[in-house]
Amino acid sequence: MARAIAEAGLAGVYSYAGRTEAPMGQPIHMRVGGFGGVTGLRAYLTAESITHVIDATHPFAAQMSRNAVSACEASGIPLIALERAPWTAGEGDRWTMVPDLPAAVAALAGPPRRVFLGIGRQNLEPFAAQPQHHYLLRLVDAPTGPLPLPQADVVVARGPFDVAGDSALMRDHGTEVVVAKNAGGKGAVAKIAAARALGLPVVMIDRPMIPPRPVARSVAAVMDWLHHPALRGE
Repeated sequence: MARAIAEAGLAGVYSYAGRTEAPMGQPIHMRVGGFGGVTGLRAYLTAESITHVIDATHPFAAQMSRNAVSACEASGIPLIALERAPWTAGEGDRWTMVPDLPAAVAALAGPPRRVFLGIGRQNLEPFAAQPQHHYLLRLVDAPTGPLPLPQADVVVARGPFDVAGDSALMRDHGTEVVVAKNAGGKGAVAKIAAARALGLPVVMIDRPMIPPRPVARSVAAVMDWLHHPALRGE
C-alpha cells in the first residue's frame, strides 16, 4: 500500500504501533507509536492536515481500528480499511473455531500436549492458565524478559513463511496442535497449510468485531477509492 501511494506521487504517512524493535522501512514518511486514543488521533489528523485515512492494521488490532472509525467520523475524514479476507476451512482441515483468546485457552484444557502458539508475543500471558503444555512460540523479536509460559521454545523469525519450512518446524518440535488467529492473507497462512498437511488440529480464533466501515480487499481498490472524485472534492 505504501509503495502504491509513493508511486502515485501522493503524500502519505505510514504509522507503526511500535510493537517490534526494527520495523521495516517504507517508501513514504514513517512514524512510530500510539496516538493517545481517539482524542489524540483526532488531534494528529488535524495537525498534519490528513485528508484520507487507510486502516491497514492487523485484523486483530481492534482498538486501533475502533479509534480510527471514531476519530474519522468525528473529524469528517473519509476512512477505508484495507482488510485481508479471512481464511476458511477446506478439505483436510481440522479446525475448532473459538470466538476469542479466553475461548482458545479453554480449548486447550486436558492432558499435556505440544502446542504451536502462532499468535504473537502480546497474547501469551492468558495461556499461562494451561501450564501443562509445552509451547512453541515464533516471535519477530527475541524476548527481553521471562516468558509467562513455564515450558516454551522460542523461534525468532519474520515472515512470510512457506509450507515446507513450517511443516519441518512442526515436525522437529513434535507439534500436536496449532493455535492461530484468523488473520487471513498469505504471509502467515503457511502454518495453517502445514497443519493440514500434517493432519494436526487447529484452534482458530475469530476476528474481533469492528464498527461498520468501508472495506477494500486489495491495494488497487484502495487506490480507486483515493482517486474517486467525490473524495477529492471535485
